[in-house]
Amino acid sequence: MAHALAKSVMGFGIARFALGLGEAGNFPAAVKAVSEWFPKRERALATGLFNSGANVGAILAPLCVPWITLKYGWQMAFIILGATGFVWLIFWYWLYGAPAQSRRVAPEELAHIQSDPPDPATEKIPWRRLLCYRQTWAFVVAISFTAPIWWFFLYWLPKFLNRQHGLDLASLGPPLVVIYSMTTVGSVGGGWLSGYLLKRGWSVNASRKTALLICALCVVPVVFAANASNLWVATFLIGLAAAAHQGWAANLFTLVSDMFPKQAVGSVVGIGSMFGSLAAMGFAQLTGYILRIFSVFRG
Repeated sequence: MAHALAKSVMGFGIARFALGLGEAGNFPAAVKAVSEWFPKRERALATGLFNSGANVGAILAPLCVPWITLKYGWQMAFIILGATGFVWLIFWYWLYGAPAQSRRVAPEELAHIQSDPPDPATEKIPWRRLLCYRQTWAFVVAISFTAPIWWFFLYWLPKFLNRQHGLDLASLGPPLVVIYSMTTVGSVGGGWLSGYLLKRGWSVNASRKTALLICALCVVPVVFAANASNLWVATFLIGLAAAAHQGWAANLFTLVSDMFPKQAVGSVVGIGSMFGSLAAMGFAQLTGYILRIFSVFRG
Protein backbone atom coordinates (compact mmCIF):
# COMPACT_ATOMS: atom_id res chain seq x y z
CA MET A 1 0.00 0.00 0.00
CA ALA A 2 3.00 2.29 0.54
CA HIS A 3 3.48 2.42 -3.23
CA ALA A 4 0.59 4.90 -3.34
CA LEU A 5 2.66 7.35 -1.27
CA ALA A 6 5.65 7.31 -3.63
CA LYS A 7 6.48 10.67 -5.23
CA SER A 8 9.72 9.68 -6.96
CA VAL A 9 11.52 6.73 -8.50
CA MET A 10 13.51 6.33 -5.27
CA GLY A 11 10.34 6.31 -3.17
CA PHE A 12 8.76 3.74 -5.43
CA GLY A 13 11.93 1.65 -5.27
CA ILE A 14 11.87 1.73 -1.46
CA ALA A 15 8.26 0.53 -1.49
CA ARG A 16 9.21 -2.27 -3.88
CA PHE A 17 12.08 -3.27 -1.61
CA ALA A 18 9.72 -3.44 1.37
CA LEU A 19 7.24 -5.49 -0.66
CA GLY A 20 9.94 -7.99 -1.60
CA LEU A 21 11.15 -8.16 1.99
CA GLY A 22 7.66 -8.91 3.29
CA GLU A 23 6.74 -11.26 0.48
CA ALA A 24 9.91 -13.35 0.81
CA GLY A 25 8.70 -15.37 3.79
CA ASN A 26 5.63 -16.66 1.99
CA PHE A 27 7.02 -19.64 0.09
CA PRO A 28 9.33 -20.99 2.83
CA ALA A 29 6.40 -20.85 5.24
CA ALA A 30 4.02 -22.42 2.72
CA VAL A 31 6.36 -25.32 1.90
CA LYS A 32 6.94 -25.85 5.63
CA ALA A 33 3.17 -25.91 6.22
CA VAL A 34 2.73 -28.52 3.47
CA SER A 35 5.44 -30.69 5.03
CA GLU A 36 3.57 -30.53 8.35
CA TRP A 37 0.09 -31.20 6.97
CA PHE A 38 0.61 -33.80 4.21
CA PRO A 39 2.39 -37.14 3.80
CA LYS A 40 5.06 -37.26 1.09
CA ARG A 41 2.83 -38.88 -1.52
CA GLU A 42 0.47 -35.86 -1.40
CA ARG A 43 2.91 -33.00 -0.92
CA ALA A 44 3.61 -32.18 -4.58
CA LEU A 45 -0.10 -31.81 -5.34
CA ALA A 46 -0.59 -29.70 -2.20
CA THR A 47 2.38 -27.54 -3.20
CA GLY A 48 0.94 -27.20 -6.69
CA LEU A 49 -2.37 -26.07 -5.22
CA PHE A 50 -0.91 -23.36 -3.00
CA ASN A 51 1.47 -22.32 -5.77
CA SER A 52 -1.51 -21.92 -8.08
CA GLY A 53 -2.94 -19.37 -5.66
CA ALA A 54 -0.35 -16.86 -6.86
CA ASN A 55 -1.54 -17.54 -10.39
CA VAL A 56 -5.17 -16.98 -9.44
CA GLY A 57 -4.07 -13.58 -8.19
CA ALA A 58 -2.31 -12.99 -11.51
CA ILE A 59 -5.55 -13.90 -13.31
CA LEU A 60 -7.63 -11.48 -11.25
CA ALA A 61 -5.09 -8.65 -11.45
CA PRO A 62 -5.37 -8.02 -15.23
CA LEU A 63 -9.15 -7.98 -14.84
CA CYS A 64 -9.42 -5.55 -11.93
CA VAL A 65 -6.21 -3.48 -11.81
CA PRO A 66 -6.66 -1.74 -15.20
CA TRP A 67 -10.25 -0.93 -14.30
CA ILE A 68 -9.29 0.46 -10.87
CA THR A 69 -6.39 2.40 -12.39
CA LEU A 70 -8.41 3.94 -15.19
CA LYS A 71 -11.35 4.80 -12.94
CA TYR A 72 -9.72 5.78 -9.63
CA GLY A 73 -6.00 6.21 -10.39
CA TRP A 74 -2.97 3.98 -9.96
CA GLN A 75 -2.62 4.81 -6.25
CA MET A 76 -5.99 3.22 -5.45
CA ALA A 77 -4.94 0.02 -7.25
CA PHE A 78 -2.14 -0.42 -4.70
CA ILE A 79 -4.30 0.60 -1.73
CA ILE A 80 -7.25 -1.67 -2.53
CA LEU A 81 -5.20 -4.75 -3.36
CA GLY A 82 -2.86 -4.17 -0.42
CA ALA A 83 -5.79 -3.94 1.98
CA THR A 84 -7.10 -7.35 0.94
CA GLY A 85 -3.93 -8.92 2.35
CA PHE A 86 -4.91 -7.83 5.84
CA VAL A 87 -8.28 -9.55 5.45
CA TRP A 88 -6.53 -12.83 4.57
CA LEU A 89 -4.07 -12.36 7.44
CA ILE A 90 -6.94 -12.34 9.94
CA PHE A 91 -8.30 -15.65 8.64
CA TRP A 92 -4.82 -17.24 8.52
CA TYR A 93 -4.10 -16.25 12.12
CA TRP A 94 -7.47 -17.60 13.24
CA LEU A 95 -7.48 -20.88 11.28
CA TYR A 96 -3.89 -22.10 11.04
CA GLY A 97 -2.12 -24.36 13.50
CA ALA A 98 0.05 -27.48 13.50
CA PRO A 99 -2.00 -30.66 12.93
CA ALA A 100 -1.22 -32.16 16.34
CA GLN A 101 -2.48 -29.01 18.10
CA SER A 102 -5.47 -28.32 15.86
CA ARG A 103 -8.94 -29.01 17.24
CA ARG A 104 -10.26 -29.37 13.70
CA VAL A 105 -8.22 -32.53 12.94
CA ALA A 106 -9.82 -35.89 13.68
CA PRO A 107 -7.63 -38.75 14.99
CA GLU A 108 -7.98 -40.62 11.68
CA GLU A 109 -6.86 -37.58 9.69
CA LEU A 110 -3.90 -37.02 12.02
CA ALA A 111 -2.87 -40.64 11.54
CA HIS A 112 -3.02 -40.14 7.76
CA ILE A 113 -0.91 -36.96 7.98
CA GLN A 114 1.69 -38.76 10.09
CA SER A 115 1.69 -41.97 8.03
CA ASP A 116 5.26 -41.46 6.77
CA PRO A 117 8.13 -42.90 8.82
CA PRO A 118 8.96 -40.35 11.53
CA ASP A 119 11.86 -37.99 10.96
CA PRO A 120 14.92 -38.85 13.04
CA ALA A 121 15.08 -36.78 16.19
CA THR A 122 17.47 -33.94 15.44
CA GLU A 123 18.19 -30.59 16.99
CA LYS A 124 17.64 -27.35 15.12
CA ILE A 125 20.08 -27.26 12.19
CA PRO A 126 21.91 -23.93 11.79
CA TRP A 127 22.32 -22.39 8.35
CA ARG A 128 26.08 -22.95 8.27
CA ARG A 129 25.48 -26.71 8.53
CA LEU A 130 22.71 -26.67 5.93
CA LEU A 131 25.14 -25.04 3.51
CA CYS A 132 27.41 -28.08 3.84
CA TYR A 133 24.84 -30.49 2.38
CA ARG A 134 24.85 -31.35 -1.33
CA GLN A 135 21.05 -31.48 -1.22
CA THR A 136 20.92 -27.81 -0.25
CA TRP A 137 23.11 -26.83 -3.17
CA ALA A 138 21.13 -29.02 -5.56
CA PHE A 139 18.05 -26.98 -4.67
CA VAL A 140 20.00 -23.70 -4.81
CA VAL A 141 21.37 -24.41 -8.30
CA ALA A 142 18.02 -25.58 -9.66
CA ILE A 143 16.08 -22.58 -8.38
CA SER A 144 18.82 -20.14 -9.40
CA PHE A 145 18.55 -21.30 -13.01
CA THR A 146 14.75 -21.35 -13.14
CA ALA A 147 13.39 -18.62 -10.81
CA PRO A 148 14.72 -15.81 -13.06
CA ILE A 149 12.64 -17.17 -15.92
CA TRP A 150 9.43 -16.73 -13.96
CA TRP A 151 10.32 -13.16 -13.03
CA PHE A 152 11.24 -12.55 -16.67
CA PHE A 153 7.72 -13.54 -17.72
CA LEU A 154 6.11 -11.42 -15.00
CA TYR A 155 8.12 -8.32 -15.84
CA TRP A 156 8.44 -8.42 -19.61
CA LEU A 157 5.18 -10.05 -20.71
CA PRO A 158 3.03 -6.88 -20.78
CA LYS A 159 5.81 -5.04 -22.65
CA PHE A 160 6.13 -7.91 -25.12
CA LEU A 161 2.40 -7.99 -25.81
CA ASN A 162 2.39 -4.23 -26.24
CA ARG A 163 5.37 -4.08 -28.58
CA GLN A 164 4.74 -7.20 -30.65
CA HIS A 165 0.95 -7.16 -30.81
CA GLY A 166 -0.04 -3.58 -30.01
CA LEU A 167 -1.98 -4.26 -26.80
CA ASP A 168 -2.52 -1.34 -24.41
CA LEU A 169 -3.46 -1.32 -20.71
CA ALA A 170 -7.16 -1.74 -21.43
CA SER A 171 -6.66 -4.74 -23.76
CA LEU A 172 -3.92 -6.68 -21.95
CA GLY A 173 -6.42 -8.54 -19.77
CA PRO A 174 -7.61 -11.48 -21.95
CA PRO A 175 -4.14 -12.79 -22.99
CA LEU A 176 -2.82 -12.45 -19.44
CA VAL A 177 -5.87 -14.24 -18.06
CA VAL A 178 -5.32 -17.12 -20.52
CA ILE A 179 -1.62 -17.37 -19.68
CA TYR A 180 -2.10 -17.36 -15.91
CA SER A 181 -5.06 -19.74 -16.16
CA MET A 182 -2.70 -22.14 -17.91
CA THR A 183 -0.11 -21.67 -15.16
CA THR A 184 -2.72 -22.60 -12.57
CA VAL A 185 -3.40 -25.84 -14.43
CA GLY A 186 0.34 -26.45 -14.82
CA SER A 187 1.05 -25.91 -11.14
CA VAL A 188 -1.63 -28.33 -10.01
CA GLY A 189 -0.95 -30.77 -12.84
CA GLY A 190 2.78 -30.91 -12.19
CA GLY A 191 2.15 -31.68 -8.54
CA TRP A 192 -0.48 -34.26 -9.41
CA LEU A 193 1.84 -36.02 -11.89
CA SER A 194 4.56 -36.92 -9.40
CA GLY A 195 1.94 -37.96 -6.84
CA TYR A 196 0.29 -40.18 -9.45
CA LEU A 197 3.62 -41.84 -10.23
CA LEU A 198 4.23 -42.40 -6.52
CA LYS A 199 0.87 -44.13 -6.21
CA ARG A 200 1.80 -46.33 -9.17
CA GLY A 201 4.75 -47.63 -7.17
CA TRP A 202 7.51 -45.36 -8.46
CA SER A 203 10.15 -44.20 -6.00
CA VAL A 204 10.10 -40.63 -4.71
CA ASN A 205 13.34 -39.98 -6.60
CA ALA A 206 12.06 -41.30 -9.94
CA SER A 207 8.61 -39.73 -9.73
CA ARG A 208 9.88 -36.24 -8.86
CA LYS A 209 12.64 -36.27 -11.50
CA THR A 210 10.34 -37.59 -14.21
CA ALA A 211 7.84 -34.83 -13.51
CA LEU A 212 10.67 -32.27 -13.58
CA LEU A 213 11.89 -33.61 -16.94
CA ILE A 214 8.45 -33.48 -18.55
CA CYS A 215 7.94 -29.91 -17.33
CA ALA A 216 11.36 -28.87 -18.63
CA LEU A 217 10.61 -30.29 -22.08
CA CYS A 218 7.29 -28.43 -22.23
CA VAL A 219 9.12 -25.11 -21.85
CA VAL A 220 11.19 -25.56 -25.02
CA PRO A 221 8.54 -24.45 -27.62
CA VAL A 222 8.49 -20.95 -26.11
CA VAL A 223 11.45 -20.07 -28.38
CA PHE A 224 8.92 -19.71 -31.22
CA ALA A 225 6.76 -17.16 -29.36
CA ALA A 226 8.89 -14.15 -30.29
CA ASN A 227 8.32 -14.71 -34.01
CA ALA A 228 4.66 -15.72 -33.80
CA SER A 229 2.58 -13.28 -35.85
CA ASN A 230 -0.70 -14.38 -34.29
CA LEU A 231 -1.41 -13.06 -30.79
CA TRP A 232 -3.07 -16.26 -29.57
CA VAL A 233 -0.33 -18.53 -30.87
CA ALA A 234 2.18 -16.47 -28.90
CA THR A 235 -0.15 -16.50 -25.91
CA PHE A 236 -0.43 -20.29 -25.99
CA LEU A 237 3.32 -20.83 -26.33
CA ILE A 238 4.08 -18.48 -23.44
CA GLY A 239 1.26 -19.98 -21.38
CA LEU A 240 2.61 -23.50 -21.97
CA ALA A 241 6.09 -22.44 -20.83
CA ALA A 242 4.75 -20.62 -17.79
CA ALA A 243 2.53 -23.59 -16.89
CA ALA A 244 5.46 -25.98 -17.22
CA HIS A 245 7.60 -23.71 -15.06
CA GLN A 246 4.98 -23.77 -12.31
CA GLY A 247 4.72 -27.55 -12.53
CA TRP A 248 8.52 -27.66 -12.19
CA ALA A 249 8.38 -25.33 -9.18
CA ALA A 250 5.74 -27.46 -7.44
CA ASN A 251 8.01 -30.50 -7.64
CA LEU A 252 11.21 -28.60 -6.89
CA PHE A 253 9.85 -27.14 -3.67
CA THR A 254 8.49 -30.54 -2.70
CA LEU A 255 11.93 -32.08 -3.14
CA VAL A 256 13.12 -30.03 -0.17
CA SER A 257 10.53 -31.62 2.10
CA ASP A 258 11.56 -35.03 0.71
CA MET A 259 15.24 -34.52 1.53
CA PHE A 260 15.21 -32.62 4.82
CA PRO A 261 13.52 -33.02 8.22
CA LYS A 262 10.53 -30.78 8.79
CA GLN A 263 12.37 -28.37 11.08
CA ALA A 264 14.86 -27.57 8.29
CA VAL A 265 12.45 -27.24 5.35
CA GLY A 266 11.69 -23.54 5.82
CA SER A 267 15.37 -22.66 6.17
CA VAL A 268 16.45 -24.55 3.05
CA VAL A 269 13.64 -23.05 0.95
CA GLY A 270 14.60 -19.62 2.30
CA ILE A 271 18.26 -20.12 1.36
CA GLY A 272 17.37 -21.31 -2.13
CA SER A 273 14.84 -18.52 -2.67
CA MET A 274 17.47 -15.94 -1.66
CA PHE A 275 19.87 -17.24 -4.30
CA GLY A 276 17.03 -17.46 -6.83
CA SER A 277 16.14 -13.81 -6.21
CA LEU A 278 19.76 -12.73 -6.57
CA ALA A 279 19.97 -14.66 -9.84
CA ALA A 280 16.74 -12.98 -11.00
CA MET A 281 18.26 -9.56 -10.31
CA GLY A 282 21.27 -10.37 -12.45
CA PHE A 283 19.11 -11.91 -15.18
CA ALA A 284 16.95 -8.76 -15.34
CA GLN A 285 20.05 -6.65 -15.89
CA LEU A 286 21.32 -9.06 -18.55
CA THR A 287 17.96 -8.95 -20.33
CA GLY A 288 18.10 -5.16 -20.45
CA TYR A 289 21.60 -5.21 -21.94
CA ILE A 290 20.58 -7.79 -24.57
CA LEU A 291 17.52 -5.75 -25.59
CA ARG A 292 19.58 -2.58 -25.84
CA ILE A 293 22.30 -4.25 -27.94
CA PHE A 294 19.85 -5.81 -30.38
CA SER A 295 17.83 -2.60 -30.65
CA VAL A 296 21.05 -0.83 -31.64
CA PHE A 297 21.80 -3.50 -34.25
CA ARG A 298 18.27 -3.24 -35.66
CA GLY A 299 18.55 0.56 -35.75
